[in-house]
Amino acid sequence: MNYLDRNEFNFQPSAKVTETIKNFDPQLLCFYTRIYDQGKKSIVSVRLSEIYGVPEEQILLGYGGEDILKNTVHYYLSKGDNRTIMIPQFSWWYYNRIAGECGGNTEMYPLHETDDTFAYDIDEIIEYTNRICPRMLLIASPNNPTGNSISGEELGCIMEHIPSQTMVLVDEAYASFITTDIDYIAPLVNKYSNLIISRTLSKFYGLPGLRMGFGFMGKGHEGFLNYANKYLGYNRFSEAVALAALDSDDHYRAVADQMDWGRKLYRRELGALPGFKIYKSVANFILIKYPLSIKERLQAALAEQDYKIKFMSDPGLESCIRITLGRPEQTQAVCDTIKRIALNA
Repeated sequence: MNYLDRNEFNFQPSAKVTETIKNFDPQLLCFYTRIYDQGKKSIVSVRLSEIYGVPEEQILLGYGGEDILKNTVHYYLSKGDNRTIMIPQFSWWYYNRIAGECGGNTEMYPLHETDDTFAYDIDEIIEYTNRICPRMLLIASPNNPTGNSISGEELGCIMEHIPSQTMVLVDEAYASFITTDIDYIAPLVNKYSNLIISRTLSKFYGLPGLRMGFGFMGKGHEGFLNYANKYLGYNRFSEAVALAALDSDDHYRAVADQMDWGRKLYRRELGALPGFKIYKSVANFILIKYPLSIKERLQAALAEQDYKIKFMSDPGLESCIRITLGRPEQTQAVCDTIKRIALNA
């Protein structure tokens, strides 16, 4: 089966990752890491501090980005009377669930459809936040499933104009596929104590099965750090593989280039077909509006070839499909199938 429905990684891990796994010494698993004796979380947080220029004590680690999201939302929505979190209108259903797990409630702010993209309205986010005064504001950048993002400058504008008591959580799980810019992260988390930026090794680095997430946060949150950090350290096997992945940017950048080929193929081959709209995406998936009248035939044709894509059911996106950008031959096969069904409708 070709799984192009959950934004997983259909390519090969880097040579460094493969060699690290092959050569890992199992004896290391018999002992805790000793780096916590130095007042540090992990050899991974030390390396991330070097890469991103953020002090090690302001770096978060978790069991995937999911763990960081859940820890953050549960902690801050469980403190005090304000249990409201603002989330994007079209976004990952899981945000709403983790808020509900700790008695929180969600308020949605709009995403606006334009000619070929969905977009945040920065002034509108600021207005909503100041009017609703939520305990947390969540921004997904890039957003799943729409594929749009905000810039570091736009994030800085939001932070500058909202209440400091609102914790801002930026989910950047899908960052890095288009841009290599990370220079905005350190200045923002050093300036704004109410900012947390979450990332992961699951998407760009193609290791969702490793379950390793990381993030950055502003100063002055010792209570949350004590809640989220692991006193005895982290999985030593995962640490070794994570370091190898972080040292393999050239490999994963080449994979991202193949994904960009896929974006262009969908736009070129399907963009002019009646009833189709190809949305811009800066993530490892693409959102496509299609004629609902071909849904059943398209599902059958893809199933016959052992391909799975995401047929959206979210209110407002029912006429859309989300397709993970896979290997070139996978992308070509899905694109050809969609085109064949559409032209024979």
